Amino acid sequence: MHKGTSLAATVAGFVLAMFSGTLLAQQPQPFDVGRIEYESNCAVCHGLEGKGDGPYRPFLTKTPANLTGLAKANGGVFPVQRMYELIDGRLEVAAHGPREMPIWGNEYRAQAATQPGITYQPEAYVRARIIALIEYLNRLQVRSL
Repeated sequence: MHKGTSLAATVAGFVLAMFSGTLLAQQPQPFDVGRIEYESNCAVCHGLEGKGDGPYRPFLTKTPANLTGLAKANGGVFPVQRMYELIDGRLEVAAHGPREMPIWGNEYRAQAATQPGITYQPEAYVRARIIALIEYLNRLQVRSL
């Protein structure tokens, strides 16, 4: 089997597993990669519930975004691509001035490079973490009844 095919299948399986968590939400999920990612890296600014009220808020020059209304602000559709680019650091929002939010794509790439014995490609590692985080952010959205 070609090494690239195996990696692609692994990443695809991981992504499928992440998004299937939403479908199986009624069953307890003992290990939630997206939630762990969010609580480890985002909650300090955006708050545990994603409302922009994290403990670092008073120390920032700009109030962190309320992440629970992203879909509502986008016509009811969660902006997956925009969130990916923003988290990864590829999307700069010029009107907002200097970026305070860390560029997590760079951080994840650095972490991948320092893991001893890791045989996967750093970009696959970065994508998997960002996709897990985006899936969790989608679950934080306020849904209209």
